[in-house]
Amino acid sequence: MKRRQALLAGMGLLSGAVAAEDLRILYPQHESLQGPQVGYVLALLRLALERCERRYRLQASERPMVQSRSLIELARPEPGIDLFWTMTTAERERRLLPIRIPLERGLIGWRLALVRAGDRERFAALQDLADLAPHVAGQLHDWPDTAILRANGLRVRAHSHFQSLFSQLAEGVVDYLPRSIIEIDGEVQAYADRGLAIEPHLLLRYPTALYFFVSPRRPQLHADLSQGLEAAQADGSFERAFQQQFGALAARHRLAQRRQLQLANPALPAATPLQRKELWFQLPL
Repeated sequence: MKRRQALLAGMGLLSGAVAAEDLRILYPQHESLQGPQVGYVLALLRLALERCERRYRLQASERPMVQSRSLIELARPEPGIDLFWTMTTAERERRLLPIRIPLERGLIGWRLALVRAGDRERFAALQDLADLAPHVAGQLHDWPDTAILRANGLRVRAHSHFQSLFSQLAEGVVDYLPRSIIEIDGEVQAYADRGLAIEPHLLLRYPTALYFFVSPRRPQLHADLSQGLEAAQADGSFERAFQQQFGALAARHRLAQRRQLQLANPALPAATPLQRKELWFQLPL
């Protein structure tokens, strides 16, 4: 059978099938709460694809995938998916093909504290990381943020299940959940019955980015998407999509009035384009 396929391919009779497979982009289906920005990310992906010469088609995986499974599938010799979006680390960039344009302008590293509603003023007097250190943060064990918090001297209780983080907070097992400003509003709504609220005084910040990562088996897709995203950045369509999705966050969460605690990110790759100021969110002056 393989010999016949090779002969047909040599004659050009399978070229259509091969081309169709090459032009498919299989991405992981997300659970709704764990992928609150899926619509925005897919919109950016389509913006990039519209600026490519090749006509790709998007297809979600049959079943939802958590982050750890998506990374495994993407790195396999015969990958189960072609593309995934996640926070960058040096290790992930070694194993996969990153497109170094932060999809959320770095906001994944701007963190507010989700707390029990009765504890909203508990953090009001905290001035620095040393003051925050006695309080226990909740995180998932395989999130890069877990290592970042610990590297900065903060206490973390790690868990394996996303929904359990909110149960542990509500029950007093942990004191706060550091959640990105692009995630936290939806989580407050989703867990409204748990009596949770956003702490009003602090803003944790560390340099990081949410990137598209492409399978090492798809170098042409990586090249095309890189070109397409750069084109969307250059023509302003990327910025318009970002503003539509996130433009109101700074005012809504009073970011300029919060006490900012800067954290180091030891897993930040050296190739992160921090010098390209146009790629990163800046607070309005």
